[in-house]
Amino acid sequence: MATHHCLLLLLQLSLVLLLGSIRSSVSYQRPPARETVSVPLAEDADGLTPQQVHISLVGPDKMRVTWITDDDAPSTVDYGTSSGAYSHTDTGSTSSYSYVFYDSGRIHDVVIGPLNPSTVYYYRCGSNPTREFSFKTPPAQFPMKLAVIGDLGQTGWTNSTLKHLGASDYDVLLLPGDLSYADFYQPLWDSFGRLVEPLASARPWMVTQGNHEIEKIPVIEPRSFKAYNARWRMPYDVSGSDSNLYYSFDLAGGAVHVVMLGSYTDFDSGSAQYKWLVGDLAKVDRKKTPWLLALVHAPWYNSNEDHQGEGEEMRKSMEDLLYKARVDVVFAGHVHAYERFDRVYNNKKDGCGPVHITIGDGGNREGLATDYLDPQPEISLFREASFGHGQFSVVNGTHAQWSWHRNDDDEQVVADQILLTSLASQSACS
Repeated sequence: MATHHCLLLLLQLSLVLLLGSIRSSVSYQRPPARETVSVPLAEDADGLTPQQVHISLVGPDKMRVTWITDDDAPSTVDYGTSSGAYSHTDTGSTSSYSYVFYDSGRIHDVVIGPLNPSTVYYYRCGSNPTREFSFKTPPAQFPMKLAVIGDLGQTGWTNSTLKHLGASDYDVLLLPGDLSYADFYQPLWDSFGRLVEPLASARPWMVTQGNHEIEKIPVIEPRSFKAYNARWRMPYDVSGSDSNLYYSFDLAGGAVHVVMLGSYTDFDSGSAQYKWLVGDLAKVDRKKTPWLLALVHAPWYNSNEDHQGEGEEMRKSMEDLLYKARVDVVFAGHVHAYERFDRVYNNKKDGCGPVHITIGDGGNREGLATDYLDPQPEISLFREASFGHGQFSVVNGTHAQWSWHRNDDDEQVVADQILLTSLASQSACS
């Protein structure tokens, strides 16, 4: 059945590639920014009601459930494979943080499992009977679909993007930084958590930090990423990292390895992140792991006038590591537009280099980055300043389909797509 499905995906792609190229050549009028939305606590909620629920992967068969309550409540998750019937209960921990005059709610962190792949689980947080959630675990083999969004924010365009994501039936979401755009005003973190909860509680969201997560105020709040680290704990320790700002994880039974890097922590050759990355990539066996992906926030390749050169120092430090490991794709955010590059290395086309994709256009309040360098560099194959999201559908160990879905008057339009072949399957790059 899986083989039949893979063949259907490949046939479908071959039919729509031409249509996609025609659409992309049609003149398109870019949309204006939309106002920030605020999502209040539900009217029927009380201090014990779970809110801002989101899940993330922990190892091959476990899931972290994170939520917030205004008052003290048990850090327990009841779960099972039937609605209302919870055969298992796991217990975790509770934390909180203060930021200037703001005090967070109780942040609950519970790891549940072991779980079976491709299975729907129903769960409730803190044994609270008022709200039941459900999620589906990712498959243990191909095919599988990854959703990719950057610079999400919480605006009218964010709502449009989330609507499209909800209809995509993805398995795991990847977000290369800039989540809430709280920018020091901590209640916006709570609003963001409530905004994304319908999706983030149903599929694992794997995120890394952006510049809008730094939130450092000299003397008053000297510690960077305080809210981000408290609210969006990722499985860094499982991958041997000492920091929530960079980590890795496996998908599809280890056939896909994803590296999440930190653009705003040290990355030079003497740094902890660099040394961790060397060790992490050395463990990847490309015979067992045909797909290798990386995410950063500030793009290493960028032909937009915005944020020119801001990822250059990190590129100089780490590009050799990714190139030698034969990373297939590098996703980035930061620039509020979409751009897809050829396979590149050291600023030149290279058939054994990664495809670099900038997708910092989830729906941020700052609007789109509309001005590009002219002429367009030869290594830049498609670029457009529009809001949208991406889908990376891994068909098998050799082929994957990438598609970028533009938010076109609230309807998603596939404006760019390509069939990629894994570098591990190409003898010239082995």
